Amino acid sequence: MTRPDRVLMTVDAVGGVWRYAVDAARGLAQRGVECLLVGLGPRPDATACAEVSAIAGVRLTWLDAPLDWLAPEERALGRIGPELEDLALGHGCSLLHLNAPSLAVGLRGGLPVVVASHSCIVTWWQAMMHDAPLPAAWRWQRARNAMGLAAADVVLSPSHSHAAALRAAYRLPRPIEVVYNASLVRLAADERLPMALAAGRWWDAGKNGEVLDAAAALVPFPVVLAGALEGPDGSSFEPRHAIAAGLLEPPRLLAAMGRAAIFVAPSRYEPFGLAVLEAAGTGAALVLADIPTFRELWHDAALFCPADDAAAFAATMQRVVGDRALREELGTAAFERARTFTADRQAERLLAVYGRFFEAAANAEAS
Repeated sequence: MTRPDRVLMTVDAVGGVWRYAVDAARGLAQRGVECLLVGLGPRPDATACAEVSAIAGVRLTWLDAPLDWLAPEERALGRIGPELEDLALGHGCSLLHLNAPSLAVGLRGGLPVVVASHSCIVTWWQAMMHDAPLPAAWRWQRARNAMGLAAADVVLSPSHSHAAALRAAYRLPRPIEVVYNASLVRLAADERLPMALAAGRWWDAGKNGEVLDAAAALVPFPVVLAGALEGPDGSSFEPRHAIAAGLLEPPRLLAAMGRAAIFVAPSRYEPFGLAVLEAAGTGAALVLADIPTFRELWHDAALFCPADDAAAFAATMQRVVGDRALREELGTAAFERARTFTADRQAERLLAVYGRFFEAAANAEAS
């Protein structure tokens, strides 16, 4: 066997991991690899669950276990690694795909393990605070993530930039496989409204809502923030100048992306930035923070501003809104770039990563 026939893949419903896992599971199932999606943390709504139920070859179950970054201490995670391993073995899975390094701690080695890091407190802290030491209350998370990364047979990252951050944060000597996220959105629109739209978890300081809110006070058109203002960890953000649209259902958010002249992302920390990809898929002109991830993915398909410069964001947004030719040029470039981040490519890349491991294991056993 050079690839798994059934995979257990973990998922959560708080951030972009949900979209990543559901799309990846769908792509794998279409290629004959069944997926058992196992959720942790706050549960998804009925609409999200119905989407998974409609995918042939994919099953969703949910555990009563917290996400690591919401756990007050390590023992709150219990024996989540062995529990996932037992669940996989009980369902005939031949591979564990764990979408957080912390979940690989305590495994007994019964199955091959792929660990994907989509985000982590340590790399978030380094992006936000640079050389400041990690708070004592979070050090257990760094130690646990390090153990999980060491336990993995393969480590995945959604971008080369995040892979570099992981290597620096955890001093990883091993290679990291990069599998870009994907989006099914292709909704290019002709007419656009003079407005800027942003989407994210605004309670997360890494999304940099404060700078965008300050920029909103400097432009003569609305700047709309879609997304939650309050987080499950008690964090919150309240804009004073931008318009808070709240958490929009995916069809409404995509419709808003298709109408806005600009999609803006001021993030200080972004391992990938799925909302940017979705907006690009609608043909929106992109104005992004000048951070390594966005440069990697959108270097010639967006305009960039220093993450801490509200005036630069305001001036750049005003320039794009006022220049239709520039707006259309940027929108076309973003749309064409978005077309390269396909679900098919993501699924084939995952299968190639899985297959290399299974082939190497088979060769080692034969020798």
